[in-house]
Amino acid sequence: MAKKTKDSNLSIEERLEQALIPNWDEPYKLPDNWCWLKLLSAFENCTDSKKKIQQKDYLESGLWSVVDQGQSLVGGYTNDETMLYNGNLPVIIFGDHTRCVKYIDFNFAQGADGVKVLRPKSFYNPKFFFYALQNVDIPNLGYRRHFPLFDKFSIPLAPLEEQQRIVEHVESLFAKLDEAKEKAQEVVDGYESRKAAILHKAFSGELTKKWRKEKCMDFSKLDIPLIDICSKITDGFHNSPKPVEQGVPYIMAGDVQEDGINFNNGLYMDEKNHRELYNKAYPQKGDILMVNIGASTGRAALIDVDFEFSFKNCAILKLQKDKVNPKYVLYYLWSQKERLLKEVTQGGAQPFLSLKIIKNINIPVIEYIEQCEIVRILENLLLNEKTAAEAAEKVIEQIETMKKAILARAFRGELGTNDPSEESAVELLKEVLGGDVAVQTPAKKPTKRILIPSDIKELLSNIREEEIIKLLLKSAPQPVSIQAIMALSSKKFELMDALRSLEKKQLITKNESGEYSLTR
Repeated sequence: MAKKTKDSNLSIEERLEQALIPNWDEPYKLPDNWCWLKLLSAFENCTDSKKKIQQKDYLESGLWSVVDQGQSLVGGYTNDETMLYNGNLPVIIFGDHTRCVKYIDFNFAQGADGVKVLRPKSFYNPKFFFYALQNVDIPNLGYRRHFPLFDKFSIPLAPLEEQQRIVEHVESLFAKLDEAKEKAQEVVDGYESRKAAILHKAFSGELTKKWRKEKCMDFSKLDIPLIDICSKITDGFHNSPKPVEQGVPYIMAGDVQEDGINFNNGLYMDEKNHRELYNKAYPQKGDILMVNIGASTGRAALIDVDFEFSFKNCAILKLQKDKVNPKYVLYYLWSQKERLLKEVTQGGAQPFLSLKIIKNINIPVIEYIEQCEIVRILENLLLNEKTAAEAAEKVIEQIETMKKAILARAFRGELGTNDPSEESAVELLKEVLGGDVAVQTPAKKPTKRILIPSDIKELLSNIREEEIIKLLLKSAPQPVSIQAIMALSSKKFELMDALRSLEKKQLITKNESGEYSLTR
């Protein structure tokens, strides 16, 4: 017998066999009325390869959103109506390179390469599929494509009412977590502005105002060029010698952070080149390294080690420590970073702080004893702010972990929402898959026309609500099962929405057995 090659020629049983995961391949046990479906059987790929807007053509604002595979929901905008996705909504966007998953229920245009437009099949609540796809453990292949892996994965299918309950429960939990995440994010985002405000108070005299009053001191400062409080200001390598496998530590601009210098970057400089630099700059404990080129220009850190090292793209400030507290100067440079960066980035060129500019940075020199007091107060305040920001970052990480745990429980049927008495998802799948099979049926006898009373009809919003009301009128006074209602149309989610709407309007009620009746 010839093998059938077209889906339209397959029986319902053959279609089920194609869609379902065999028992021995199920990833884990699901509730008895759920089933495992092959991922590729769960959606239609509606990606249009001819309608992709390149990132260079994105607008900052426009009539329609461009959705791409980036982290943000919207990547940009377009005014080109011909590029709009013209299929049914909602759809799920999958980032082929990034693995980002987005729920899209608004008009949009596809972004550049890597966008997959997936429309869940009618046995899925689109939101349920959206969350279920996020729960699929797709390995990270870097920037390689991930969609070709879909044929290796499976996805749970639950009864329709259970899908809706899971969506509502997950979104309720997520809403609470998102509220907590938003507050934590505000702490993280506000860290730099709070730090800047503290530094401003320090160098305007406000931070030590009470202390000076107790010491009977006046606030007096003298702006002095940085070169006047340094024995030397010079820079690192210009000829960019290549790192070697062994030698002395070699520090790059990216290794200079405000919380210290990273000496464990695995880079080393040969003895000959190092000696040339060391004889010129001889960095020592208590000196300051300041990045003087690139995006990190102006960032500074205190040298707190005694061993020798080489450096590149940085300047070294060898302070006269009998005149100034090195940490006082360091914190002042922190407070000036944004101003300095702004001054040297005019015209779009790469930021560069020349030695001339650095030498002429004015430092507000005050009494040494007050410098030390400012350092003491600043260290406490900045530590508190940093601790709070780090704690907030951990909260954000924990929230993402909690969301993953909620989804894992949801798609194991462990949220406590499943009703074992509901018809199996396999029956739902069979009904939808069988809808495409041409079956010759005998002619139906004419049936009596059902008229909806005018007082009820004026409360109805759409044809699905009318279909349900007619079915209940025809069956009255006997209640109607959810299966009978779902058989009214292949548009299952429209029927579910209509049921909820009719219940809210108090036109129908649901009994303990899950059957529906008219209330009037």
